[in-house]
Amino acid sequence: MTAIDFTGNYQDLSTEKGYQFKFYCEKCGNGYLSSFKPSALGMATSAAQVASSIFGGIFGRAASGAYEVQRAVGGKAHDEALREAVTEIRPKFKQCTRCGQWICEPICFNKKAGLCESCAPDLDEEMAAAQAEAAREQVHQKAREVDWTKQRDVATVSGAICPACGAKTQGGKFCGECGASLQARKKCATCGTEADGNPKFCPECGGKMV
Repeated sequence: MTAIDFTGNYQDLSTEKGYQFKFYCEKCGNGYLSSFKPSALGMATSAAQVASSIFGGIFGRAASGAYEVQRAVGGKAHDEALREAVTEIRPKFKQCTRCGQWICEPICFNKKAGLCESCAPDLDEEMAAAQAEAAREQVHQKAREVDWTKQRDVATVSGAICPACGAKTQGGKFCGECGASLQARKKCATCGTEADGNPKFCPECGGKMV
């Protein structure tokens, strides 16, 4: 089994046509694809498949048999292809001399410091991230300082829906759809008590509100 020191996460993309592998950085998850290496048995299979399409019969069985042969005896060729892929991709990875972690050089390695970005963050990236975070906090702070209810009469009870037409009131004094007053007070026909909102019965005597 080929030893892979720079990652424990790789994907085998090999098929009957050839060999290819993808190696992932264990920090950022970015994947690096090795060059495709055709397999000799795969090319033989393709030739047999072409012959099969012309002549049929035994050639068709030969194409199928070639794939089975590759599955049975292709281990050595597969291992060699993996070793070559590891040699090809390994230069894209670096080992941090401070924490010992293997990381990909293009994304996770701070070349100026010679360490991984966990041990030596990129100051330009950190500054940009800090500025964005500070701006976000300031937006929330400024939004809290604004009186968003100064245009609304919060002392008067009003529903979110117009009692006349059912449209949303949007906090206004009159309905934007039908013009009905949203602050009208109903009066009890029995005792004369006035009530906010849209009650059907008097909260004092139980009489019908009009």
